[in-house]
Amino acid sequence: PVMLATLLHCAPAVPLEDVPTESPAGDTSGDLSGDPLFEEGDNPPDQLSNVWESAIEAVRGHKAAFENEFQVKYTFLGNYKISSLPDACPHSNFRKEAYLRKFAQGLLTYTVLLKHVEKEYPRKYSSQLDNLISKIKEKMRHQEKVTALTSSQEEQLLQDIDSPIIFNRRMTAHSIVYNLRNFLVDCKRFIINKLRAP
Repeated sequence: PVMLATLLHCAPAVPLEDVPTESPAGDTSGDLSGDPLFEEGDNPPDQLSNVWESAIEAVRGHKAAFENEFQVKYTFLGNYKISSLPDACPHSNFRKEAYLRKFAQGLLTYTVLLKHVEKEYPRKYSSQLDNLISKIKEKMRHQEKVTALTSSQEEQLLQDIDSPIIFNRRMTAHSIVYNLRNFLVDCKRFIINKLRAP
C-alpha cells in the first residue's frame, strides 16, 4: 500500500472529494414530478430493464479483480480522477428527453474509454453498452440528437488518458470501469423510478 500510494502520487490524476451517489434526505433537486414527459403509466419495457441489468452485471466482478490485483480496498479508486469521464448521473429537473439524451451520450463516451480498458485487460464490456444505448434511444423522440464521437475525437480522448507507465494505464483502466459501474447504477435507479412514478 505504501508503494501504491507513492505511485499514485506520481500518476496523472488528482484526488477526488468523497461525493455521495444519492441525493441527501429531503433534497428535491431530482424531483421530476410535474414534468409532462414523465406521464403516468409510462413504464419502461422489461427488456430495457433487463438490458440495463446485463450491462451492470458485466462489470460486477470488477471489485474483486481490482482488490486482488492491487491489494487495496475498491473505494481507493474514488480518489483517482480522470477529467475525460462523463459527468455523473445528473439528479436535476431535466425533462425525460434531455435526461435520456445526456445518459446515452455519456454511454457513448464510455464505449470509447473502454477501448483503453480492453487494451489493458482482455475482457469485452462495450457490447453490453451498445445494446443499452439502442434501448435508451428507442425511448427518445429525437434519437438523431445522440451523436457518436468522431474518429479524431476518439483518438484525442484515448491519447489524453494514455501513459508510457503501465501502472498509470492500469489504474486509469480500473477507474473507468469503477466510474462506469456507478454511472450505470445511479442512472438506472433514477430513470427507471421516474419512468414508473405516477
